[in-house]
Amino acid sequence: MDPLTIVMLAILAMLIFFMWRNSKKRKEEQAKLQEQMVPGAEVMTNFGLFGTLVSIDDENNIAVLETSPGSQVRVHRQTLARVVDETAADEADASESDSAAEPAKSDD
Repeated sequence: MDPLTIVMLAILAMLIFFMWRNSKKRKEEQAKLQEQMVPGAEVMTNFGLFGTLVSIDDENNIAVLETSPGSQVRVHRQTLARVVDETAADEADASESDSAAEPAKSDD
């Protein structure tokens, strides 16, 4: 076999390996997310709506979110993007308030 063929086969093997590894990681992350999606969890949809998960209907792919007390929204189950971590949300709020508290500097 000539060297070019060997190099091309090695590159193809590496490509297949990285595709397999990426797929495995994605499946693990999806399984972890599904474990966290339980009623009572604070979630965010992929279009930016925050709420508390009230119920999930796996058969009809419908999730019910409570956005404010007494206000519920029905969304497709696949729009649930992530479970909101309270500590991460508090840190984000703190960094936003810190940046807002700093006065703007001008180069006059």
